[in-house]
Order: sequence, then structure tokens, then C-alpha cells
Amino acid sequence: MSEKDAGEQTQQPQVQQQTEVFVDDSSTSPSYSNFCRVTATPEEVILDFGLNPQPFATGRQDVKANERIVMNFYTAKRLLTALGMTIQRHEGTFGSIELDVRRRAANPRPE
Repeated sequence: MSEKDAGEQTQQPQVQQQTEVFVDDSSTSPSYSNFCRVTATPEEVILDFGLNPQPFATGRQDVKANERIVMNFYTAKRLLTALGMTIQRHEGTFGSIELDVRRRAANPRPE
């Protein structure tokens, strides 16, 4: 291959290929969580999910973590983006999600 041919090859635009990911969730068992604790190390993000039977109680609350997901920061950032887009679409359709339970109780959504 001549230098001219090599130079022409490197100047050609590269076409990005689309990647399709197929997820096999046939053996996945769903679980519900109303509690999530996020911790991290310099290399990983750790998400502990559990069920808090008294989420609005005061004082000490013992929550048993049922699931632990450990991921790298690249995956965590992609998760952040995906969750943000999902919540934005939901709020666009159904209205703002009020996190303060006192405000939620004072202004229930019309049915």
C-alpha cells in the first residue's frame, strides 16, 4: 500500500454502527423498594435497595436491604441520565412529583 493510499484511508469518514442490546429478563424476579441508600468507593457506586415499612415514622428505623447493585461510575452516569429522562417524561404527562409528604397530603391530586 502506498503512502497516498494509506493517507486516503485515514481520511475517510468512519460510520458509527448502532448497537442494539436485547435484555433477557425471563428469569428476573421483580421486587419493590421504597428505600435506596447510595454509597461509593473511588471506583464504584453502590446502591442498596430495601423496604421501609414505616417510611414516615420518626426516630430509629431499621431497614433490611434486599438488593445491592454495584456499578462503575460510567454506568451510574448513564443510569442518572436514563432516570432523569424517565422522570421528566412522567412529570410532563402526569404533573410534578411532590417529594414532601406534607405537601402531598395537603394537596391531593384530583382523580
